[in-house]
Amino acid sequence: MPSLREIRHRLRAVGNIQQITTAMEMVASARLRKAQTKAEQARPYIRQIRQILEKVSSATGNFSHPFFQHREVTKTAVVIVAGDRGLCGPYNSNVFNAADRFLSPYTHDQVELILIGQKAIDYYRLKKWPIGETIAHWGGKISFAEIKDFASTLIHRFSIHELDEIWLVYTQFQNLLHREVRVEKFLNIERPKETNENTAYALDYIYDPNIEEIYAQILPRYCMAKMETVLDEAYASELAARIFSMKAASKNAEEMIEDLTLLHNKTRQANITKEMLEITSNLHT
Repeated sequence: MPSLREIRHRLRAVGNIQQITTAMEMVASARLRKAQTKAEQARPYIRQIRQILEKVSSATGNFSHPFFQHREVTKTAVVIVAGDRGLCGPYNSNVFNAADRFLSPYTHDQVELILIGQKAIDYYRLKKWPIGETIAHWGGKISFAEIKDFASTLIHRFSIHELDEIWLVYTQFQNLLHREVRVEKFLNIERPKETNENTAYALDYIYDPNIEEIYAQILPRYCMAKMETVLDEAYASELAARIFSMKAASKNAEEMIEDLTLLHNKTRQANITKEMLEITSNLHT
């Protein structure tokens, strides 16, 4: 049985940990409100601009922008978005598991990884995949100008055929309880399937200026908005995962404090009883 001093030491240590996990939960909760608002506000914009692209692409006849073209794929870029820190349950490992499954059919010379988040950088440095670019310490701090530069670099590399396709692996925020790891193609952009509705769009629209100018304006905006939305979704998901992880840690710490307090009282009572028996036995002798 541990001594009273050891039990008191463990009680203080667990109490300090509980204070830290509770504080981290509160900080994550405060940040989540802002991150969730950004993610939810971005969804209608990206949805509408995607619909515009689909309508335009359905009505353009034989004209095709390079962003829509299918190529023979020799070089694939995979953008993997993870967190900068741990203490968020299986959030990062879920992203890595999905990315590893996606990468499994490829060889190392076919793929270039673009890593966002310190945890992704640490994980894939040990995997020996070619790493093209890394962005660390981004959560809640990366500016739109930085996102624009990052997306523009990807767009340029795709345009000059340095990359033949670009994929995104990230976590989509649904609500506080649910998050989903998504693997989506960033470029090339998939054309919508031909439907009667698409045919109706083609009959109803007259484009001014010409279609080349419209594509030149809309497509880069769509790609930049998509990248910003992905990062907003991922950061909100990370914060939600950290809230539940820290809540569970605080609850476990509370249960451990209760068990240690009970053990402390039992040990203290046993010591008192032992001392009383020793005193009684000395009196009889």
